[in-house]
Amino acid sequence: MKYGIVGTGAIGGFYGSKLAYSGQEVHFLSHSDYLFVKERGMQVDSCDGSFHLDHVNVYQHAADMPKCDVVIVGLKTTNNHLLADLLPPLLQEHTVVVLIQNGIGVEADVQKMFPHVQLVAGLAFICSAKTEPGRVNHQCYGSINFANYSCQDESVFTAILNDFINAGIQAGSVPYDEARWKKAVWNMPFNGMTVALNTQTDLLLKNPATRQLIRDLMGEVVGAARHLGVTGLDEAFIDKMIEMTDDMTPYSPSMKLDYDFHRPMEIYYIYSRPIQIAREAGFPMPKLEMLEAELKFLQAAEQ
Repeated sequence: MKYGIVGTGAIGGFYGSKLAYSGQEVHFLSHSDYLFVKERGMQVDSCDGSFHLDHVNVYQHAADMPKCDVVIVGLKTTNNHLLADLLPPLLQEHTVVVLIQNGIGVEADVQKMFPHVQLVAGLAFICSAKTEPGRVNHQCYGSINFANYSCQDESVFTAILNDFINAGIQAGSVPYDEARWKKAVWNMPFNGMTVALNTQTDLLLKNPATRQLIRDLMGEVVGAARHLGVTGLDEAFIDKMIEMTDDMTPYSPSMKLDYDFHRPMEIYYIYSRPIQIAREAGFPMPKLEMLEAELKFLQAAEQ
């Protein structure tokens, strides 16, 4: 299949490069480092084995890209308004769009923009960053779960999954609501807390007070999900997420990097939207609401 990557950052750059390195035809949309990648290729420094792509199909404008069978969106959700212009040149009748993005409610809003496009959610569990042109730093983990949101052809969904597996990526299929809320169990506590306290994941868990707060925040997410009828989340899953983070390389999540580099933070889909959904269903999330307010304050101060 022919893949298009919209958003060649830490996520799109990593997974797109892995697919290309495995032999898939991949086309990358890149604005900030287009010339660098065109001339020098893409470097992936990875805990699983580093590699370099000498020749990259890279484009500065979506209008110059070919139609694709699968389009992977790795943009931050703060840039989703750009999809109205970026996606149409890449779409053909049966194109599947995979949204590897943070938060809850993303697919519903993109589906409103493109009612007839088949959508798949990609939930990446990865520590990866891109802080210089043409280079992705993959620190640890890297697995991804796919959840079918509106893909009508199950064989295409399976083919995408197999292409990732054949590229050396641990990939699986999970129910949509379960996948999104499971990712939120980690995202909602750690993204905001590293910003609010100006720290990294390891230090939050080394301090007993903030370790308990992280657990409390995770408990609110699990409680909201279960109240909404989502299965597969419980106290054992909280334990698993904390143990996984204990073993993780000290890490600044994407929201912390956005704040440090004075970029807009993904507050709406990571916090405001799930908090609103839970509140309307009768399940308040008071500690996460406080964290959301703190993040909005910090974001306003940056503007």
